Amino acid sequence: MSNMGKHSNTGEVVSITNHKGGVGKTTTAINIGAGLNMAGKNILLVDLDPQANLSQSMGIMEPPEANIYRIIRGEAPVTPVVILPGLDLIPSTLDLSGAEIELSGEIGREYILREILEPLRGRYDYILIDCPPSLGLLTVNALTASQEVIIPIQAHYLALHGLGKLTEVVEKIRRKLNPDLKIGGILLTQYDSRKILNRDVETTIRGQFPEEVFNTKIRDNIALAEAPTQGMDVFRYSPKSYGAQDYGALCGEILTRNGHQRSKPGNIGKHSNNQK
Repeated sequence: MSNMGKHSNTGEVVSITNHKGGVGKTTTAINIGAGLNMAGKNILLVDLDPQANLSQSMGIMEPPEANIYRIIRGEAPVTPVVILPGLDLIPSTLDLSGAEIELSGEIGREYILREILEPLRGRYDYILIDCPPSLGLLTVNALTASQEVIIPIQAHYLALHGLGKLTEVVEKIRRKLNPDLKIGGILLTQYDSRKILNRDVETTIRGQFPEEVFNTKIRDNIALAEAPTQGMDVFRYSPKSYGAQDYGALCGEILTRNGHQRSKPGNIGKHSNNQK
């Protein structure tokens, strides 16, 4: 596993992506961001999905003028929205759905997002990009701007083929556009250890990617679905839930694996046994 924290004074840009929808991509972006923020890290979330689910889940129902679409177009300055102290967001908008066609003729179109985010790396410990569920130009921009990619995946056999395709794309971008890009981790989501299928697929994925799969698995938990309806992350919405425990453990694993220390003491998402 690569070292996301190798540049002590420069924040790491991490794409969270899977071209298959419904795998917990946005949920993962929100709760990794919130969990790392709870550990004392300065976090910027970038909503690069035209559906704007991340923005809406953080309580931003109407995109501000400085949304990612207008920033990419050069029509607005980079002015992140403050969600919590140390947790900022660049929101998305449905207008972003036309960006790939609009940018297709631009010289250096794969590097547009990198040029936007590079000046921000000194202000944040992590910049987390919630990618659209596709492998188009927006996702290519995200991967070209990133040092790491985290891939959420359900423990279903059909997901294995998609995972193979996605890792091929990551390797191609590493070779052609961004030699610093690495797989930061593969995350099993919506996991139920009682299901033989889930356990079998986990064994297969760990066999194929022994270094990349996180030890933490995200259990299927209703609090993870309910929290966005209140414009909250799972830690604020239901701090005693399995979802908070699992994403807390994941954030702890990320920090430990990458050599980062918690700026605040305590265990992220560690609470009593009263689950929701």
